Amino acid sequence: MKEIIKNALILMAITLTAGLALGAVHEITKEPIEAQEKKTKEEACKAVFPEAESFEAWTDFDAEAALELLASAGFSADKVDEVSLAEDEKGEVLGAVLNLTSTEGYGGNISFSMGILKDGTVNGIKILSISETAGLGMRATEESFYGQFAGRKVENFSYTKTGATADDEIDAISGATITTRAMTNGVNAGLAYFSEGLVKGGVIHE
Repeated sequence: MKEIIKNALILMAITLTAGLALGAVHEITKEPIEAQEKKTKEEACKAVFPEAESFEAWTDFDAEAALELLASAGFSADKVDEVSLAEDEKGEVLGAVLNLTSTEGYGGNISFSMGILKDGTVNGIKILSISETAGLGMRATEESFYGQFAGRKVENFSYTKTGATADDEIDAISGATITTRAMTNGVNAGLAYFSEGLVKGGVIHE
């Protein structure tokens, strides 16, 4: 009986020590991880809105309301994660940066930042995280693909495998239709939210 109690106490001590060690490691790494995440987001904002002087998080952003809005617009596989307002040196709003996630990727979720000017023109796209097939879907990270969206003011984008001939068309990634569709739908979801949630909601004034 004494041996059982002894072993139980030893096991308890080991568990407690391990728990304390894990807690300490978490606290040590928490700040660097948060700092890196903040830096990544700031760099993404600057990449999709280089002319902006600063970016202010939209504090009234409602993730649940955004999900409902996108679902009603036919984008149930996409979600808006964050919204920041891009401002010039005078504090004038130039547009918005949306962080979006598409759940339609071939290898999992695809997260990206999307800059949109006040008039609805796509200002830029920056992939934040993606795990598509190397040599195929991962080509979505190449500017030759995501750069197709920039500088265009359209209601919706579509993709084609035979060569884009209109402003609202982009060339699909060869051999990666699923990834192309995920990105195209994600961008369209961003445009829908910008129009319905920010412009019509009075947050952005054209």
